[in-house]
Amino acid sequence: MGSSHGRGFGGFPEWFASGLGRGGQAFRAGRRLASGDLQLVLLALLAERPSHGYELIKGLEERSGGFYSPSPGMVYPALTWLEEMGHASVAAEGAKKLYSITDAGREYLKNNQDAADAMLGQLGYIGRKMGRVREIFGGADEDDDSQALAAARRELRQALRETRSAPLEEKSRIAAILMSAAAQIRNKI
Repeated sequence: MGSSHGRGFGGFPEWFASGLGRGGQAFRAGRRLASGDLQLVLLALLAERPSHGYELIKGLEERSGGFYSPSPGMVYPALTWLEEMGHASVAAEGAKKLYSITDAGREYLKNNQDAADAMLGQLGYIGRKMGRVREIFGGADEDDDSQALAAARRELRQALRETRSAPLEEKSRIAAILMSAAAQIRNKI
């Protein structure tokens, strides 16, 4: 396996393209962190400030540019585990729970800081990449575009969403169309 600095699929680092992270399994199932990795990332976020579970979910979603948004069914059991291990404490705030890191949690995080930083770095990197993709395909500058160009972008995005589960042969055909269109836009044909 290459270094964490090498580039793999689509410009993403090799560890991302292969689903690897801390312990080789950070994003092992596509857009899911392994449970131990999620617990460590949550602990790192709690070290920044006490938070509610929902705030932690939104924080991870924001850091990753929407790529990674863990479900409550993943986050709350991880928070419960952190509490049971003595790494986090919980204070009731009405119907909500406010989670805070404990001294034991800070010590555990200190001993695993490199892994936590690497995973948070992954999320930040993904977020920057997703922002760039949105900028290119999302029409971040649609206010300056003609309505026709904005409508064309929306149609293209919708058409691409509809082909996500298409057979490989169809995806190859679509890729050829897009490459041809890009070349025509650049006046290379």
